[in-house]
Amino acid sequence: MKKLLIIGFVWPEPNSTAAGSRMLQLINAFLNNKYAITFVSTALKTEKSFDLEKLNIDCYNIQLNNSEFDLLLKKINPTVVMFDRYLTEEQFGWRIEEICPNALRILDTEDLHFLRNARLNAFKKNVEVSKELLINEITKREIASIYRCDLTLIISEYEFDILTNVFKVNNSILLYIPFMLKNLSEEQLNSYPTFNQRTNFMTIGNFKHQPNWMAVLYLKETIWPLIKEKIPEAKISIYGAYSSKKVEQLHNVNDGFLIKGWINSTKEAFINSKVCLAPLQFGAGLKGKLIDAMNYGTPSVTTTLGAEGMHNKLDWNGFIENNPKKFAAKAVELYQKKIIWEKSQKNGIKIINKCFDKNTFEIKFINKIDELNNNLNSHRFHNFIGSMLRHHTLKSTKYLSKWIEEKNKINF
Repeated sequence: MKKLLIIGFVWPEPNSTAAGSRMLQLINAFLNNKYAITFVSTALKTEKSFDLEKLNIDCYNIQLNNSEFDLLLKKINPTVVMFDRYLTEEQFGWRIEEICPNALRILDTEDLHFLRNARLNAFKKNVEVSKELLINEITKREIASIYRCDLTLIISEYEFDILTNVFKVNNSILLYIPFMLKNLSEEQLNSYPTFNQRTNFMTIGNFKHQPNWMAVLYLKETIWPLIKEKIPEAKISIYGAYSSKKVEQLHNVNDGFLIKGWINSTKEAFINSKVCLAPLQFGAGLKGKLIDAMNYGTPSVTTTLGAEGMHNKLDWNGFIENNPKKFAAKAVELYQKKIIWEKSQKNGIKIINKCFDKNTFEIKFINKIDELNNNLNSHRFHNFIGSMLRHHTLKSTKYLSKWIEEKNKINF
């Protein structure tokens, strides 16, 4: 039997985060191909965590720096191990190496953390992202993790290019797998409210995610006043998990700036709104809110960074603008002009179907796993940097973990 172990950084929350949706897509790909799955995590579940057990997935809470995990590994004896972000590979990779040396190791980056970090620092300094900012401590850790694994999943073609062209990572250990989505039809979108039946603007995003929070601030302080000048009656609803007092303080009924917080149905938020606004200024990966906007027939206005890696030069599902005045003007145009709105909606169908086709990428993903499993020794032989890093860095991680475990026993 094919057995998959997923070591999650957190328990998936598909209704709260794009990362949660992504994880469920990968899980379903494995389930469709008859894998028995075990999901473990050191994190605590929340009320928003997806119930994996209803998919017949075995779930365990595990602890850092605790050899009891070794016993669980021996019991599961996985054929494939997938690390959710480089941090879990750092923490548990050496244990997989020791207990399950023949298990295929997959790293799901979600997005490149070092790129996100570089862009955040560039944003704070009000400068362009340079190679000097790209090369930071996180870069070294994340790329080392990529080399230590047999295969790393990259969600964005832009990020794939950075790894192969800037950092010269061999593409034999990388696989481009974006969101995997069912095809979208005009009939499906026609079942949702029409242009004339919709009203107002919206945006959505987990408020713990700093790019989302800064985008909401940017909307409030810069873009929304420009839109209100042209459409005085307009309102915007701000949805998202993990709201806080600093977020709720932005709520202003007179300005039409409404902090709605968590919503049970993302679909309802989108299909009843006319335009989605996503003025993202930094971040990485693919933007779940913009995928949802296309899926629910809600045209959007975003920045170059927001649309990055998402449309393969196809016409956008609305407009892409970086200048705040132009951004606001395009938002007004999209809101008021039915012909442009409907054309943008159809653009979203093309993007979903051509760039994120579930069947295409699921087959590509599973075929690659089968290929590597059949040629694992040869594949690892040609990844000398990976074997070298496993020899050195995993030893340091291993003995640090063992030291912490012994220290915890003494303190207990």
